[in-house]
Amino acid sequence: MTIEVILLALSPIFLVFVSVEFIKYRRFYDIKDSMANTALALLHQGADAVSLILLMPLFNWLYEYRVFDIELSVFTVLFAFIFQDFLYYWFHRASHNIHWLWAAHIVHHSSTKMNFTTAFRQSLMYPLAGMWVFWLPMILIGFDPITVLTVVALNLAYQFFVHTQIVKKLGWFESVFNTPSHHRVHHAINREYLDKNFAGVLIIWDKLFGTFVEEDSNKPCKYGIVGQLNSNNPVTITFHQWWHLIKKTYKAKGFKAKLSILFGYPTSSQKNNDNDVSYKS
Repeated sequence: MTIEVILLALSPIFLVFVSVEFIKYRRFYDIKDSMANTALALLHQGADAVSLILLMPLFNWLYEYRVFDIELSVFTVLFAFIFQDFLYYWFHRASHNIHWLWAAHIVHHSSTKMNFTTAFRQSLMYPLAGMWVFWLPMILIGFDPITVLTVVALNLAYQFFVHTQIVKKLGWFESVFNTPSHHRVHHAINREYLDKNFAGVLIIWDKLFGTFVEEDSNKPCKYGIVGQLNSNNPVTITFHQWWHLIKKTYKAKGFKAKLSILFGYPTSSQKNNDNDVSYKS
């Protein structure tokens, strides 16, 4: 329950930031959208809590086969944080390029708004999609499951603060860390911004692996998904892409074609696309 405990402990801070942003920058908010974000956050936390109860025996079993016995120190905890952030980059990048993972991750991108409550907009389907698989290397090399879950929670907590339009550029900080400017690009569906800036905490991974794009003030970000969903129903938001994925996989002819749908680049579940159909939803 480490993730839930840490995020719950930080929730008063999150709520203060949401309140200040809402009061001073009301134009960035839509009440129904933010209510949907809150409902999705509660569903996500519940699903995470249940999944951790089910998965902890697996994590503890894997830890018995660890390669190293890693004792916690300032250095090893820092390494754990950086290593987890590296793994998060690949999870996040995979979530935009593998339909199975995108079916869960699309929830986070489906709002046309960008404010602090957008960080709450998460899918209860992440455990089924397999987000947790990306943390297993940390356990296998020798980090105990509690340490792994703690750094995961801290990474996610940091990401709350990059979901805003009120912070512009942050000087030298932009060259090393993920920032609101970098993350606005990530949430944009402009052609030049699509599928860029997958960073959790450190933007260096995007720069190293060719997925970094800087925000251009002359090209304002358009938020949402290609083929906008236009719904504030948490059930619709959560399951619309899964339903599309199931239908498309069922209709595909042959095992290879079905695998291509499940694990290939995502496609749109909406008909009113403003962009080329080669872009996903």
